Amino acid sequence: MIPFLLAAALMQAQPPALPPGHPPLVTSSYVPQRVFDTRLKGFSDFEAMLADLAHADAVFVGEQHDDLNTHRLELAIVEGLTRRGVPVVVAMEMFERDVQTSLDQYAAGTLTEEQFLKDSRPWPRYATDYRPIVEYAKAHRLPVVASNVPRRVAAEVGKAGLSAVEGLGADRGLAASELPCPATGSYYDRFVAAMGGHAGATPNFYFAQCVKDETMGESVARTFHQTIGRVAIVHFDGAFHSDFGEGTADAARRRMPGRRIAVISILPVGDIDAAKPSDSDLKRADYLVYTIK
Repeated sequence: MIPFLLAAALMQAQPPALPPGHPPLVTSSYVPQRVFDTRLKGFSDFEAMLADLAHADAVFVGEQHDDLNTHRLELAIVEGLTRRGVPVVVAMEMFERDVQTSLDQYAAGTLTEEQFLKDSRPWPRYATDYRPIVEYAKAHRLPVVASNVPRRVAAEVGKAGLSAVEGLGADRGLAASELPCPATGSYYDRFVAAMGGHAGATPNFYFAQCVKDETMGESVARTFHQTIGRVAIVHFDGAFHSDFGEGTADAARRRMPGRRIAVISILPVGDIDAAKPSDSDLKRADYLVYTIK
């Protein structure tokens, strides 16, 4: 059960008009969910998960992008940790490093939402999926980090390979300073499989993926090291980026030695009561959060 996810948190202010075809904003405070603790190999509950995450230094929340219940649970994680008195920083794949100034200005109230949306290249479903998190962070003065590499940089890497990053010149800081991207190992194998097994066509596409992972992981680690005092950074990303502790989660872990990195994977399913992890899922994340599609 999630007694603390309130409709008021989802509806901090009147949202911008939704584009045609978008689902309406849901105002119910209840989100169907079941939490599986893979370390204990048994079902737990949302509050117990939050109590544990309160001691983590970085939490990677892997999402299925276009699932409304997933995004409501993401907000619940941020709200639950905040209400426990944990100093939270929100970090998001959905914003890129070069829009950090606009994000900071909007959070400070010196930029209108209209201008912020114009400047920040929000994802198509921002109004329904990510606006509630940003508005909650703004209302509670939680920093929001634009963690991702700009799409144009990733696109160039996809075409030309890693050499495109070194050709950025003054914009070199928009990507991670170190880019260890070996085209081997379990993460590469998963990527090739996700691309349909066409290994010969994927090296540069994989490098583009790796640049995203390394940049997001570096953004989290940099924020952690630059913050004075206790902080928990909650990073939202597509589940592929952090499942199995790989990709973005691994990029942060290498830059945060000795720190607690937790991974959550939110899994929308048709029958929440019948859901249970496979042997592979037991390695997917510290917590599997099942919710109804």
